[in-house]
Amino acid sequence: MAALSRGLISRFRALSILNPASSSSSSAEQWVRRFSAEALLSPPDSGRVIEAASGVMNPTSKRTGIIAVKCGMTAQWDKWGARVPLSVLWVDDNIVCQVKTVEKEGFFALQIGCGQKKEKHLTKPEVGHFRSQGVPMKRKLREFPVTEDALIPVGTSLGVRHFVPGQYVDIQGITMGKGFQGGMKRWGFKGMPASHGASLSHRSIGSTGQRDAPGKVFKGKKMAGRMGGKRRTVKNVFVYRVDPARNLMWVRGQVPGAEGNFVFIKDAVYKKPDVSTLPFPTYFAAEDEDPSSLEPLIADLGEVDPFMVAD
Repeated sequence: MAALSRGLISRFRALSILNPASSSSSSAEQWVRRFSAEALLSPPDSGRVIEAASGVMNPTSKRTGIIAVKCGMTAQWDKWGARVPLSVLWVDDNIVCQVKTVEKEGFFALQIGCGQKKEKHLTKPEVGHFRSQGVPMKRKLREFPVTEDALIPVGTSLGVRHFVPGQYVDIQGITMGKGFQGGMKRWGFKGMPASHGASLSHRSIGSTGQRDAPGKVFKGKKMAGRMGGKRRTVKNVFVYRVDPARNLMWVRGQVPGAEGNFVFIKDAVYKKPDVSTLPFPTYFAAEDEDPSSLEPLIADLGEVDPFMVAD
C-alpha cells in the first residue's frame, strides 16, 4: 500500500509540475485519460480522416491481407478437362479492428479480425481492445502492413472479393505437426543398407561429425527431432475460384496447416498481380447488392487448349 501511495503521489506531482498554468478542465481531462477507464471509450484522434472509398492502385501500393479458415482439399475439372487439385478456404467475417498510422504508432498497418468469440472466453485486455475500437469480439487477429493510400476505416468488412480469380497470392500458416521423427522421414535421408552386415541400424542417419577435431556436432546438423508445427509461407498460389455468396475461395495446390487452422492470405510478392484488375483498397459492395444471389467467379484460363498445343 505504501508503494502504491507513493506512486500515486508522484503521478500527482508530475501533473502539477508539468502543467502549472493549465486550467481546471485540462487537468480533469488528464485525470480521466491517465486514471479512468472512460478513456477506453474514446480513442485518441490522430487528425487523419479515413474514408471507405475506392481508389487507384499504384505499383508501389500495398493492400491488406485477409484471414481464412482451411476447410480441406478437393479437385475440379476445368473447361479443358484437366483435373485441378484445390484447397478450400473460408473467409469468416473479416473486419478491420484497428488502424495504425504514422502519427501514433510510427507506421501504417491494419489489424484484421476473423470469426466470432464470446466475451467470457477472452481476457480483459482483449475485451477492452475490442470495446475501445467499437468492433465485435473476434476469434483471431492479424496485423498487415499497408501503404498510406490503402488504409480502410475501422469496422469495414472484407470478403473473398478482395482477391480476383486468376491472380497469385502468398498464404502463410502453421504446418501440421508430425511429432518426433527420424532422419529418413524428416530430411529424406537414404538410410543404411538393408543387408550386408547392417544390424539394427537400417534407418539410422549415419555419422554426425568427425573425431577429436572439432570433437563436437556442429549446430544445424540434420538429425532426428520434432517435425512440423512451423510457420511457413507458400508463395505464388493461384486463385482458381471465389464464391461471394458463401465467402469461399478455391486456390490451386496445397496450403500449410490442418483442417480448421487459420491461414493468412495476401497479394503475391514475386508474381505480382495486375494492379488494374484489383479492387483498391478493397472491394466495396453496392448498397443494393444481395451477396446471396451472386454467382461464383472462375479464373480465365484462356482460349488455347493445352492438350492440343504441339510439342
